[in-house]
Formats: sequence, C-alpha cells, structure tokens
Amino acid sequence: MSERERQTALLELLNTTPVENGSPKDLLADRRAARAWQQAHGGSGSAAEGRHLMQVRDALQAVVRGSEPAESLSPLLEGVTSQARVSSSGIAWAVDVPKDRDLAVEALMTWGSLQATMPGRLRPCANPECRLFLLDRSKANQARWCSMAVCGNRMKVRRHYDRSRAAAAT
Repeated sequence: MSERERQTALLELLNTTPVENGSPKDLLADRRAARAWQQAHGGSGSAAEGRHLMQVRDALQAVVRGSEPAESLSPLLEGVTSQARVSSSGIAWAVDVPKDRDLAVEALMTWGSLQATMPGRLRPCANPECRLFLLDRSKANQARWCSMAVCGNRMKVRRHYDRSRAAAAT
C-alpha cells in the first residue's frame, strides 16, 4: 500500500463518525459494516480487530481535535516492536504487531508520518456542526472544510445570511 493510500485509509477511518440528519453516527458500530470496512482496508474483519480500530479512531480524533495530547496515544502502542531487516537494498524496519491490531497500529503510524511530513494538515472540518476531518494537500494549506460543496457552502451561506440580517437591522 502506498503512503497516499495509507493516508486516505486514515482519513476514512477518522470519518467513520459523521453527522447524518442532525445526529452523530458511528459507521463502525454496526458489526457487518465494520467487517466490510476492515476487509476493504486489508484487515481480517474480526471483532477484536474492530475493537482496536474503534479505540484508535476515537483516540486519534481527540488528538487531532486538540482535546487530548499526542502522548495519550502511547498506550495504544504497547507491545508493538520493530525489527531491522537487512537486504541488498539496505535496512528496512518491520513492525511486529499482533494480527488483530495491525490496522489500528498502521493508522497510528500513518498519523505519525503525517505529523512528521505534513504537520497541521490533518485537521477537523471548520464547520462546528460537522464531525469529519480533512487532509489539506493544497499548496497554500488553507482548506477549512471537509467538503466545499457541503460544509463550505453551508458556512458561506450562513455568513451571507448573517451579514444581510445585520445590514437590514441598521
């Protein structure tokens, strides 16, 4: 899997708790849907794998939103080790992790890689009513909305309405 595919999978994981029709949903709470998501991302689909994934998702969401420090992720990596593998192309590090934690640990490692290579670009949508996240790959690093067509448009319409009301009141 390429780094971009891992980043996309991380973003999809973070976005499994959207707001639909005004109420929060957890797309991984349904066992059948969780199994399908896990398998689509290379997992086994086991219940244990799903529990680890939800735990990591919830912790990463809190860290990305700024309500928890990054250090709060440390317990999620207990028991994870890495081994050096030497080949003709050099030294590579392979992570040793129990199979049911593989997807969860990969999500954490992808977050860590993003922090190192693209700091501040993984962030929550600026719409306070939205629970989704975005990964800003733009040159200017000024994206604010998970979707310009949905949240961006709603917020712009709301600001226009507020300005019109304020102008009418004066």
